[in-house]
Amino acid sequence: MINRAAILGTGSWGTALATLLAQSLDEVCLIGRNAKTADEINQHHTNHHYLPELTLPENITACTDIAAAATYPLVLFVVPTSATEATAKQLAEINLPKETILVSCSKGIAAHTGERMSQLIHAHLPENPLAVLSGPNHAEEVCKSLATCAVIGADDHALAEQLQKIFTTNAFRCYTSDDVAGIELGAAMKNVFGIAAGIADGLGLGDNAIAALVTRGLAEMTRLGTRLGGKMETFIGLSGVGDLMATCYSPHSRNNRVGKALGKGGKLEDIVANLGMVAEGVPNTKSIHEAGLKADIRTPLTDAVYQILYENKPASEALEELLTRDTRPEAD
Repeated sequence: MINRAAILGTGSWGTALATLLAQSLDEVCLIGRNAKTADEINQHHTNHHYLPELTLPENITACTDIAAAATYPLVLFVVPTSATEATAKQLAEINLPKETILVSCSKGIAAHTGERMSQLIHAHLPENPLAVLSGPNHAEEVCKSLATCAVIGADDHALAEQLQKIFTTNAFRCYTSDDVAGIELGAAMKNVFGIAAGIADGLGLGDNAIAALVTRGLAEMTRLGTRLGGKMETFIGLSGVGDLMATCYSPHSRNNRVGKALGKGGKLEDIVANLGMVAEGVPNTKSIHEAGLKADIRTPLTDAVYQILYENKPASEALEELLTRDTRPEAD
């Protein structure tokens, strides 16, 4: 029976997951790199930088020593996607027990290779049981115990069911799936469309335009996601359309906030610096743009966001080009 867990990452999502697991487990340890944050969690039971209104349960502790993860039967990866592979290497170097269950909770794919986070983790810890967690899960709402649904993906159905019992509470309902690829791809691609929706909002294009953008984003997500190994039904589920809606419409969405600021004429470097947190859609856009090119799949929305972020194309010009492309059947 699992009664203790370690969470790698002390950001908003890692902290929110700690409050969730603290309801069913005896101990949850947040492991991060910032000693000041760890001291604040241990001494004051708060993490003001990320979740200023939250008081943490007393069975949540924190430390900065990743080797401590080796003493926990359940370890969650909640680091930025750019740090996932390095973190997996560190766990391999401390001889993490092979029976330790690993759960990837970060949303993105690797730059240049297009590898999913679970693939990066598995490459360094091939014998450990591995699952992924995703869905429309804003940390700000999860830590307040507002009603939330999520999906746990694993090749091993028994593992998925075991984790389902651990994560499910009266306010956090978990479903299971064996489509790990589809779950991770949907989670990564929705970040790009969150930026696009924010740009449209910042430009003042109105609800009709944003609704159309989200709908065509889902079509693009499904088209590329199925080519990369995901199942079509996954993209109309929680980690697909569910997460897409939350990202494109919620003020909690960092990606949406980045896009809105871009639409209002802000510079990307300044926007990201002022955000003070990682907006995964920024690096994800480059990764997914590359994946679309390699797979020879049309990704017009992703291409437009890529041009805005990395080629300095004015947002209004990029979206105008989207609207004036050659017409085609909706199902194409």
